[in-house]
Amino acid sequence: MPDQWNHQFATVNGVKLHYVREGSGAPLFLVHGWPGFWFEWNQNIPALAERFDVIAPDMRGYAYSDKPDLPPEEGYTDTVMANDLAALATELGFERISIVAHDFGATWAQRFARDHAARLEKLVLFDPPYGGIGGRWFEMPQIFESWYMVFHQQPWAEEIVGASKASIETYLRHFLRHWSHDTDVFPDDEIAEFVEAYGQPGAVRGGFNCYRAAFRTAGRGGDDSPIETPTLVLWGDSDPILRFEWSDNLGQTFANHTLKKMEGLGHFMHREAPERVNREVLAFLSA
Repeated sequence: MPDQWNHQFATVNGVKLHYVREGSGAPLFLVHGWPGFWFEWNQNIPALAERFDVIAPDMRGYAYSDKPDLPPEEGYTDTVMANDLAALATELGFERISIVAHDFGATWAQRFARDHAARLEKLVLFDPPYGGIGGRWFEMPQIFESWYMVFHQQPWAEEIVGASKASIETYLRHFLRHWSHDTDVFPDDEIAEFVEAYGQPGAVRGGFNCYRAAFRTAGRGGDDSPIETPTLVLWGDSDPILRFEWSDNLGQTFANHTLKKMEGLGHFMHREAPERVNREVLAFLSA
């Protein structure tokens, strides 16, 4: 990993976005989820940057990017996030990009694939939330894993979690380790990077706003037609929050996809087995 990452900023759609940019070649965006930010890709950027111009942004509301004080259903929807990605690509001079994403980032990438299809070369998603999961999030016993989504709806949730660095660390450490098959994949010094990022003013609320937007806009329609972009889906068989068996309806959402079961990996597969995941991503994007 480089001693000093190449940190940059760009203002798009009235929001200043922070991103890390490394390498050269065709543009490749790495899109984090929750609880994430650009740093979660630190084990992937160097290898991918050997072949691609890699851009790893902090999305609006997260870490070192702006956090607009807007109602979630106006400022933090998947459409807003996808438009930010499109605007950032334009700002950087890219007509077409490829995207690697997971967690919430995968939902934003799917919206990008529908609303900006002509600008997307290829799509790689890790354990993606998608429409075919349906209501299984909140069925028994899965509700005991999905509880945090309801908690994030509460207007006082960010006050509890963001009360101190210790409370932020306790909350984030739980998810970073519990969702990983290898619970030691995030050492203390890297968890400290997450605590610092989510300790930025408004960062806890910004992440929670994405869940609020998802709940408040559910069922409002929009383009849910099958995504035609060539898509690789890597799905860990040990992810407790996005279970592998939920991949059963992928064909309803992705018309041209390849599914690979990643044995022994959890939600943060790109951190648990970075070399293995990097090889899969490079092979698919370079084919």
